[in-house]
Amino acid sequence: MATIFSRIIAGEIPCYKVAENDKFFAFLDINPLVKGHTLVIPKQEVDYIFDLSDEDLAVMHIFVKKVALAIGKAFPCKKVGEAVLGLEVPHAHIHLIPMQDEKDMIFSNPKLKLTDEEFKAVAEAIRMAL
Repeated sequence: MATIFSRIIAGEIPCYKVAENDKFFAFLDINPLVKGHTLVIPKQEVDYIFDLSDEDLAVMHIFVKKVALAIGKAFPCKKVGEAVLGLEVPHAHIHLIPMQDEKDMIFSNPKLKLTDEEFKAVAEAIRMAL
C-alpha cells in the first residue's frame, strides 16, 4: 500500500509542488505552521529518514538546502528551520519552516488556514526564488 506521499508524487493526490528532481519532491505542507512551510520527501518509499543510504541522505540535504534558500528569499525570515519528526506519515520527510522565532517550530501551534489561491501564491513565490 502506497503512502499518501507516494500518491502525491504519482499525481494521484493534488499538492502545491515547489520543486522536484529525479530523487526528491518538495511541496507545501497542507497544514502549515507559517507561510512557506514545505515538506521535502525522497521519491523512494522509506519510513525512517535514517534508513536512507548515506549517499541518498547527503544528496537529499543538498536538495533541501536549495529549497530552504528559496523559502528564505520568498519569505524573509531569520532562518529556515529544519525538523524531522516522521510520526504522522510512514514516509521519510523533512519540514522546512521559515522562522522569525523558535516558537515558529512548535508543531502543536495552531495551523494556518490558507485558501487555494494563497497556497498557489506561496508555492509560486518559492518556485520563483529557486
